[in-house]
Amino acid sequence: MKAIVFAQTGGPDVLALADVPKPEPRAGWVLIKNHAIGVNFADTRFRQGTYTVKPKPPDTPGMEVAGVVEAVGDGVTDVRPGMRVAAFTSRAYAEYCVSPAFMAIPLPESVSFVDGAAFLIQVLTAYHALHTMDTTGPGKSVLVHAAAGGVGLAAVQLAKAAGARVFGTVSSDAKAGLAKEAGADAVINYAKDKFADEVLRLTGDRGVDLILDAVGKPTFEEGLRCLAPFGHIVTYGRAGGAPDPLTISALSPKSQKVSAFSLPTLTRGFPDKTRESAERCFALMREGRLKLHISKTYPLAQAAEAHRHLESRESTGKLILLP
Repeated sequence: MKAIVFAQTGGPDVLALADVPKPEPRAGWVLIKNHAIGVNFADTRFRQGTYTVKPKPPDTPGMEVAGVVEAVGDGVTDVRPGMRVAAFTSRAYAEYCVSPAFMAIPLPESVSFVDGAAFLIQVLTAYHALHTMDTTGPGKSVLVHAAAGGVGLAAVQLAKAAGARVFGTVSSDAKAGLAKEAGADAVINYAKDKFADEVLRLTGDRGVDLILDAVGKPTFEEGLRCLAPFGHIVTYGRAGGAPDPLTISALSPKSQKVSAFSLPTLTRGFPDKTRESAERCFALMREGRLKLHISKTYPLAQAAEAHRHLESRESTGKLILLP
């Protein structure tokens, strides 16, 4: 089968299309014929060798796919050949992949393979940052950093669907329009304005109850400044670098808290909760209250170009590879 392989860590140019053996599903696993593959920022860090999971070159990036189950390993009873699924996996940049059966989520007929490949990591990260790490609903205010990105756009919509007041930060006016379309009550271009000052102004100096932050160092300190009493910052990435070390006593004056969320904690340890939350979000999609923004699709062979676009910080929503 065809797959994207890198023989050494480095920039996008290390990615190349190659012929590799088709995987076989072992006991408890399923073999999926990939129809669409999600591109994530974590894939670029995996390619660079800076992700928490280290590559073993020659290796293949990719963590999420949508496709059709072609075969199942011994002991698999709840997933059948022919089922449409979205799945968490590894080495996804290929024509086929294998996944643990409990990480293959049935994909409703109403959801396309492209949307399915864009769904799992970004939508479920947003959902659980809002509803598992915290409680989001009417009367709550939420600040979403990188609000025009894949997780950001999902978080804006999910927070609005829950009844919260939503603020978003973006890096350009063009991205501001996307966040507004997603339902953000106010969007702040941090390239022009200090977002903390704007949030405090818009909230009468109270600040927001919840901040979702995947940026890290450039946003963390200012986030604390515009966080309300008893407010909560949930970090789930560090695209702009790791924040400076936090002194716990700095949280005391306003009784604030900071936590970190990693989706694999949920998907590997709580499969029933994963499926339940996916079904809730699929229902929101059917109702038209959650729409996935696919900014561009690429043929599998152009994975390097997709990585360049993602790393340029010019992309919005989700990038997809088509095998």
